Amino acid sequence: MMARPPLNRRLDGLGTTIFAEMSALAAATGAINLGQGFPDTDGPESVREAAVRALRDGRGNQYPPGTGVPELRTAVAAHQRRFYGLDFDPDTEVLVTAGATEAIAAAMLALLEPGDEVVAFEPFYDSYAACIAMAGAVRVPLTLRAPDFRPDLDALRAAVTPRTRLLLLNSPHNPTGMVLTRAELTTIAELAVERDLLVVTDEVYEHLVFDGEHTPLISLPGMHDRTVSISSAGKTFSFTGWKVGWVTGSRELVAAVRTTKQFLTYVASGPFQYAVAEALALPDTYYAAFREDLRTKRDLLAAGLTDAGFQVYAPQGTYFITTDIADLAPGVDALTFCRELPEKCGVVAVPNSVFYDHPDAGRTQVRYAFCKREDVLTEAASRLRKAFTG
Repeated sequence: MMARPPLNRRLDGLGTTIFAEMSALAAATGAINLGQGFPDTDGPESVREAAVRALRDGRGNQYPPGTGVPELRTAVAAHQRRFYGLDFDPDTEVLVTAGATEAIAAAMLALLEPGDEVVAFEPFYDSYAACIAMAGAVRVPLTLRAPDFRPDLDALRAAVTPRTRLLLLNSPHNPTGMVLTRAELTTIAELAVERDLLVVTDEVYEHLVFDGEHTPLISLPGMHDRTVSISSAGKTFSFTGWKVGWVTGSRELVAAVRTTKQFLTYVASGPFQYAVAEALALPDTYYAAFREDLRTKRDLLAAGLTDAGFQVYAPQGTYFITTDIADLAPGVDALTFCRELPEKCGVVAVPNSVFYDHPDAGRTQVRYAFCKREDVLTEAASRLRKAFTG
């Protein structure tokens, strides 16, 4: 018998992700999977064909450059200029990663020392906790509370201590769908400058804002040299399996993240990088139509969940709806509810409570993904309504 458990104690309690558990339940029961956030249709045909063309032409079939292919780095810089008026040098201020998840991991490993504190909104995407733990740092949660999930900026200020090194922000926010306002971002930026903090921003849902607008924190005064801005192609173009993400920021911060990234995957997704470069240049009509399609699906599922008896918190962005089951299933916690739901009605969802350090704050919250075909959402809503209203 081993003298101690094999898993690094920093990762104790993380185990298998909730997404793996719920997707396995969906597969085992044949349930409709509204748990994990991936579309059930592919993105634009022109983008898929661009990947095929790259494969056939031998572009990216061998190791691409460690920082990403020049075409994609140039396209990312052009995207930041086009949508936000930001200027980045594609050679020194853009880094291509294996999705946003690797970018977050590389940033945490690069920028944190053991014992540093990281303030992050909870509920938080589950990789945040793991990445902070792997860096030996300490996460300090700032709880977002229903119904609007807006951050308490006074509490944020109070959470910053002399040990705080970094703020980890996610807007549009997964899983709540909250979108930070310019006023909130301005206050956060002022705090970061005042307390000399670094900020890592996860902006993968930047093109999925239904109410309000997305403002990159890095665009605000004093933030260019202290912000690592992260996004990816998966959510915007519906090719989540390609795992193409990127980092933009100052030369010094991008170089720091590159140092750790090169020892994680080194490179990935070679041919897909060329395809994503073409995707980023799609016309404004694509981005508008994509957003409106998801808005329609949000409203469709929200209405169905309301009819089934859930309390629905309409998201401002992302493609997730958070609901509350307190009245629908009195005394039942979200994890138990989600584990029983596939057998009860053939639908899979995810409990928000697993995304909290303070799980009581989300004890009765359940998340549904609406990035599915309309007929699938309609059927899921019908099953839920029959199960809970008869």
